[in-house]
Amino acid sequence: MFKKTLVTAALVLALMIAGGVCKATAQQNETENARKAEKQVNAYRLDFSVNELEDGKKINTRQYSMNLNSDSSNELKIGTRVPVEFKQGEFQYIDVGTSIWSRIEDRNGIVDLSIRAEISNFANPEQTPGRDMLPLLRQLKISAGTLALLGKPTPVGSVDDPNSKRQFQLEVTVTKLK
Repeated sequence: MFKKTLVTAALVLALMIAGGVCKATAQQNETENARKAEKQVNAYRLDFSVNELEDGKKINTRQYSMNLNSDSSNELKIGTRVPVEFKQGEFQYIDVGTSIWSRIEDRNGIVDLSIRAEISNFANPEQTPGRDMLPLLRQLKISAGTLALLGKPTPVGSVDDPNSKRQFQLEVTVTKLK
């Protein structure tokens, strides 16, 4: 009789524990599903414009685009690797051109951007008097973070050229892809 009672109690205890484990597992699955829904990945297209202005008038625009998933980063580069001889017979390469790195984070419908843009080119010969040996490079760099308005151009930064009346502006338009 005692043995039967002990077996029955053990069986009841095992069923109670199993029921609790199932309930806890179900709650964990619900929590995981809620996190996955919260972390839904969205795709975006970023259209960059580098505008060159002189005396307040736009004289040139360069366009660059990239696709990017939320909570990820991407980079685009276009340019030339130029060999530069620092010591006789020893060359190092420098990148001359445009490089744009961007990270996008989607926080409950708010699009947070981090952007690094670097644009370099060779100075015109008239801007380098007395420099016959090595090329002179011009460079602008903008590192910024901003909240983007979907479908509208968002200014990221602007810099003045210290050697002229020119200004360079970087703006981005973010479009959510379906």
